[in-house]
Amino acid sequence: MNAQELIGLYTDDSFIKLLVEPLSRKVSEPQRLQIKGIVGSLDAVLATALYKIHGGNHLLVMTDRDEASYFFNDLQNVSGQEVLLFPMSYKKPYQYEEVENANVLMRAETLNKLNPAPKGGLLIVTYPEALSEKVISKKTLIANTLTVKVGDRLDTNFVSELLQDYSFELTDFVYEAGQFSIRGGIIDVFSYASEFPFRIDLFGDEVESIRKFNPESQISTGDVPFINIIPNIQTKLVEETRESFLDYLPKNMIVWAKDVEFTLEIVDNCFEKAEQRFASVVAGSGGVQVISDPGELFETRRTFLNQLKQFTTIEFGRKFYFKTEIKQQYPSKLQPSFNKDFKRLVDNLAENQSKGYTNIIAAESFKQLERLKTIFEELDPFLKFLPLNLGIREGFTDDALKIACFTDHQIFDRYFKYRVQDKFSKSKALTLRELKTLQPGDYVTHVDHGIGRFAGLEKIDAGGREQEAIRLIYRDNDILLVNIHSLHKIAKYSGKEGGPPTMNKLGSQEWELKKSRVKKQVKDIAKELIMLYSKRRQALGFAFSRDTFLQVELESSFMYEDTPDQAKATNDVKNDMEQPHPMDRLVCGDVGFGKTEVAIRAAFKAVCDNKQVAILVPTTILAMQHYKTFKDRFADFPVKVDYINRFRSANQIKEIQKGVASGDIQILIGTHRIVNKDVKFKDLGLLVVDEEQKFGVKTKDKLKEMRVDVDVLTLTATPIPRTL
Repeated sequence: MNAQELIGLYTDDSFIKLLVEPLSRKVSEPQRLQIKGIVGSLDAVLATALYKIHGGNHLLVMTDRDEASYFFNDLQNVSGQEVLLFPMSYKKPYQYEEVENANVLMRAETLNKLNPAPKGGLLIVTYPEALSEKVISKKTLIANTLTVKVGDRLDTNFVSELLQDYSFELTDFVYEAGQFSIRGGIIDVFSYASEFPFRIDLFGDEVESIRKFNPESQISTGDVPFINIIPNIQTKLVEETRESFLDYLPKNMIVWAKDVEFTLEIVDNCFEKAEQRFASVVAGSGGVQVISDPGELFETRRTFLNQLKQFTTIEFGRKFYFKTEIKQQYPSKLQPSFNKDFKRLVDNLAENQSKGYTNIIAAESFKQLERLKTIFEELDPFLKFLPLNLGIREGFTDDALKIACFTDHQIFDRYFKYRVQDKFSKSKALTLRELKTLQPGDYVTHVDHGIGRFAGLEKIDAGGREQEAIRLIYRDNDILLVNIHSLHKIAKYSGKEGGPPTMNKLGSQEWELKKSRVKKQVKDIAKELIMLYSKRRQALGFAFSRDTFLQVELESSFMYEDTPDQAKATNDVKNDMEQPHPMDRLVCGDVGFGKTEVAIRAAFKAVCDNKQVAILVPTTILAMQHYKTFKDRFADFPVKVDYINRFRSANQIKEIQKGVASGDIQILIGTHRIVNKDVKFKDLGLLVVDEEQKFGVKTKDKLKEMRVDVDVLTLTATPIPRTL
């Protein structure tokens, strides 16, 4: 099932049609509607369904910033439309000093979309603190907006002067809002009203094309017919006349309000706090005046309410403010709490199925849906559910359409994070941000010409057009000019420390010969590795069984969503363990990146096949940390975990040795004490070594004896060459 199919169920619903009917009436007065009983993410589903049928512009007001962010995420996922988030400018409510630049950009983008007022198709999510803050007037915005269209005549000197008057910074390359560059007939500009920068290509003085481009790679991503360039509305136009955000909205805007009374209280509170701050600044001795007049920057309750009354409103939630005859009760309830109890979950799903309800389970990760399917096939093969590969904040049961929608993070009591899509991908190639940090004299490597020194940027004539180029100096002061479009061929030099590298000579075979020698060495190393792995494959080990539903249940209960690298590492480790020869796998990752969770899953897989696990760590503190982590993760499973270090008493160590020898203790965590001869495992199947580089030679010699026919998993943030 996908989002479109889910919304399709609701667009045919009679309840939605009852809502559309009053909204479609041609009346002079704004309509007032109330919907009671909406719970969980059903609000985003109903709003999307109504938007799909009725169209128009919609402003959706949630109670606070966090709720607005989660609702924004829901609405974007279920609607498949562009949704705008209109936040407040400041980092913290009632502290009107520190501005959040990302928020200013989002506010400017929203104002730009509303200028001119569209006939329909806008979805804007906001919250009371954002609405309480006034914005620049329409007149001011129009007067300070430069619109550039394909086919327009444009003078580069005029554009340069205007953008600098707008407080834009003239730079060599554009990579953040408020910057512009002019290279011959090409103008790059990053407006405050857009998520991406634009490249204006001139033929003479005529605009030939306008393209969006990626600021990291400088590669164009698509043509646009026109752009609006506006300055920073928070700093540049701060002295201009301001008005309510509601004044920007077209008259056909439908306002969804979660709690109107609460919104009015917040608006009132914002004004009072601003007034108090204004009074304290004026009374102070020469402090910086942040707020010139609270009445110019923030709304009062009365004026805000009067403006709100001009729009058709749909109230939802628990409290209602306006009087109306149009009231609708929706029969829904929240998703039950299961606390990772799969028996209760299966019973609930089976009961729903018997009543004719459609069970839907939503999860951001398709892998998570596959895990759930495996669990249900093991526990109840006749149980059915529709997988919805979509992230929503809360599940719900809809008694009208007989739909029970569950979320994976609520089933497993996992933390659900509001996500923002990554805008740019990173690579090892030199990025513009790194280019800005390079100083003349820094060493760089060109993939075709070798090691040289960075000597800054300079403008060159390329086919009658002025272009920016990177100047590199090689041995004997030979100069190489690299076009900006070949930026991906340059990387900052990284090599052994202790002295400067030897620069290459342009035009010689030196660099090619060096690359050939390295390729040969790599092949030799590969040959040795192939021989080594050939010997290891001939050694007999234990082939672990395929994942059981218990393994799937453990992995599904992880508090956070797996990162792509974490998921790949887990799969690779488990695949190695299922082979008939011993595993020797290194998992390398920085502190806090989830290596321990990979080890937990590998350890559980070993325990499920009645094998023991030894976890070797370099410090007593780390042993305690791992013990607590493993103990917490296996709390709901029949796994006995213990630890051994120098702080355990002689009697405790003796008991632990007995437990390990009898197989009663399945997972033992410890320092180098764990490799002593008096610690004898009944049936060791997996050895996990954490930060091997911190162990001494003696410990490593003892490790060699332990790991002959045992699967070995090494975890480290800084692998040593021998381990690699």
